[in-house]
Amino acid sequence: MAYDLILDALGDPTRRRILEALRAGPMAVSELAATQTVSRPAVSQHLKTLQEAGLVTAEPLGNRRLYTIRREAVDELRAYLDSFWNEILAAYSAEIQHRFGN
Repeated sequence: MAYDLILDALGDPTRRRILEALRAGPMAVSELAATQTVSRPAVSQHLKTLQEAGLVTAEPLGNRRLYTIRREAVDELRAYLDSFWNEILAAYSAEIQHRFGN
């Protein structure tokens, strides 16, 4: 997974709000634009970035596309971030053992 693309995509507050809106379920650009403070074309551009980062998918439905969160990408990102936490806890445990013994 390209974590740099995902982290860059999530660095923008509008993209985070769009992703949060998609938690309710699949939505078209027009539905998402109604929940945002930016224009419909801007929402489309943000969705393109989220899609390139692998965070959302688009499914054609008639003359529109429904966007959905890729749960696998979110799970992979969480595992990546959890690995930092696990390393921190292991280092903390080692330091406690070193200072205070068993």
